[in-house]
Amino acid sequence: MSPRIDRRQLLACATAAVLAAAVAPFAAAQAGTLARVDVYDRSAGEALPLLRHRGTRYVEGHPGNEYAVRIRNCSDERLLAVLSVDGVNAVSGETASYGQSGYVIEPGSYVTVQGWRKDLDRTAAFYFSDPQDSYASRTGRPRDLGVIGVALFRERQAERPAYLSEERFRGNAPQEKMTAADAAGNATAKQAETQGVMSPAAAPSSLGTGHGRNEYSPVQQAEFVRASSRPDELVAIRYETRETLVAMGVLPGRRQPARAPDPFPNALSFVPDP
Repeated sequence: MSPRIDRRQLLACATAAVLAAAVAPFAAAQAGTLARVDVYDRSAGEALPLLRHRGTRYVEGHPGNEYAVRIRNCSDERLLAVLSVDGVNAVSGETASYGQSGYVIEPGSYVTVQGWRKDLDRTAAFYFSDPQDSYASRTGRPRDLGVIGVALFRERQAERPAYLSEERFRGNAPQEKMTAADAAGNATAKQAETQGVMSPAAAPSSLGTGHGRNEYSPVQQAEFVRASSRPDELVAIRYETRETLVAMGVLPGRRQPARAPDPFPNALSFVPDP
């Protein structure tokens, strides 16, 4: 029996995006590049270049600067984007999971999320903060700082009746077999589910996201039903300071070699004359 569906959603007027909380019965995730995710530095007035290193995506964050997450729907259907920042749902403030509220984006459109949603009219601005000043740390959840996550869901389509061809009706239809392309597609789907997701052993972040100034950002209610309880695509972007990115080898630069402690730092000194 299908679980009860919560159909309460919200629509962001300025960008034609929806906040949704609906969950549908499980269906297999499908691969594909459904949306483009960018991090926009509002203080500098520019999109942050996306850096790739060892299978992980990074951007350089500037402490104190406000930023926004822009999600563009690259598909031909509505999408639900569940957004997490530092492991916290950006709409509800809950520790993030797939089945929570998110933004629904019309085909070819985009949504720009500028902060933590406070109510139907306001958000609290995202800004790059010290780890201890981040919203996640201040609410007792400092383990997942420095990462932005987007879980993308397709919308459930109305079921259509099936029709039999004349050959199939006569019982002469050829037996269907899985081709190599089908098998490759299934493998790609599984890979897309974890695209850009960090390893659990990731090092502590040099930045977090603060809970900034209140801004006017009105939303309305709408309706969205997911085609699956699992995301069709996952996107994760880590953000760090320049110094950390250089130390990690993500950005070029001169690394400071680690200095071993010297038990006798003045070994070459001699007694001076009085």
